[in-house]
Amino acid sequence: MYVTINGTRLNVKLLGSELVDRPVMIAHHGAPGLGSMAEPDAAFARFAHELPLLVFDARGSGRSDGEPPFSHAQWADDIEGLRVWSGAEKVVVAGGSYGGFIAMEYAINYPDRVQALILRDTTADNTHMDVALRNAMESSRVTIDRAKFDRIVSGTVKDDADLADCWREILPLYDHDYNPEAVEQRAKATPYRYRTHNYAFSVLHKNYDIRDRLPQITCPTLVTVGRHDWITPVECSEAIAALIPNSELVVFENSGHSPQVEEYDRFSSVVHQFLRAHT
Repeated sequence: MYVTINGTRLNVKLLGSELVDRPVMIAHHGAPGLGSMAEPDAAFARFAHELPLLVFDARGSGRSDGEPPFSHAQWADDIEGLRVWSGAEKVVVAGGSYGGFIAMEYAINYPDRVQALILRDTTADNTHMDVALRNAMESSRVTIDRAKFDRIVSGTVKDDADLADCWREILPLYDHDYNPEAVEQRAKATPYRYRTHNYAFSVLHKNYDIRDRLPQITCPTLVTVGRHDWITPVECSEAIAALIPNSELVVFENSGHSPQVEEYDRFSSVVHQFLRAHT
């Protein structure tokens, strides 16, 4: 369904709305201009019998409208708008990859509204990109076209077709176990919005650094990461966990960027225990 939040129609899905005595979990997808609600829906729908789950296509992504401004503050304000719309006093905010950026900024900007925070394979700054480049260029499974890599990480793709081509180029790097057929299916299922992607990576990401603000996050925080994550390596999550006072770090030894997929049962167990302890 579509809900108008801060002047923009967002594509929203709400599960478990009958659980009126529980905080709502609002889960933010990664990859502006590439991500959609499908990712957090697959990761967290399994918990909708315990607390309501709200997933959505962020402004400028998926099937939601693309009204500017595009900024981390605006995307965080959209989470707040969804909280108000849902009627929840408190929320559990979850975010993976780039969605983790927005989840952390929401927790910083709206501390009284966050009961708990769940992060997955994310980072608090952009200094990891040199390591990501090295990991990509040294990959033994595929040979990366450097020009395509540079266009997608710098936010200079030409159009949706070019974004799709560049995305397909780096997709083999994300999983611990490489499956070319799964990569192709994922590439075909991705909703491409190149203008959103370009702005996020040419403007927002290159100046991104919230490390000095992380100690302001006081809610219980679960930080999860795959041991073999090429783009936001374990060191990024270790830094986050060291800076957020009430946090715990869980490393998934047999995962790349998506432990919620690659170690489904263990990820479910870890999140379930965290939610039972803090909701």
